[in-house]
Amino acid sequence: MGIIFGKRDLMMKITMTAAAKDFLRNHVQPDTVLLLTLDDGSNRYSTLGGSCAIGDKFQFVALTEKDPAYAIPVENDAGIQLWTNADTELYLNNGLTLDRVFNQLALRDDTGILDSAVGLITYSAEEKSKLDLKKEMQTLGTRIC
Repeated sequence: MGIIFGKRDLMMKITMTAAAKDFLRNHVQPDTVLLLTLDDGSNRYSTLGGSCAIGDKFQFVALTEKDPAYAIPVENDAGIQLWTNADTELYLNNGLTLDRVFNQLALRDDTGILDSAVGLITYSAEEKSKLDLKKEMQTLGTRIC
């Protein structure tokens, strides 16, 4: 993971290119809480699933308030309130970088490209709490591997 050694703990860090920062500024409100999470069916924000998505599908989730399940801060050079969780952190290494390439957000680290089409979804906490993920996944049917 991209880490900075501090006096008390380790902090995850992501560097964002100018193109990625511009995209996020245009699509995310300044006071938004942004999550970096897996999009593999392993969490309440993901509608994908199956072995083909494990560890290689990521998404940003824009929320109106912090989700306590995402308690790991991600330092960034865009001034965004960015958080992740331990499950996602397992797949992230040193040199974490977000770029905008071919009209897509691309996430990479020192090992290479992690996801060349990172999604961005927006929910209020109330909206997401009313969603039934299992029902969503059943509706998606054949799109889930």
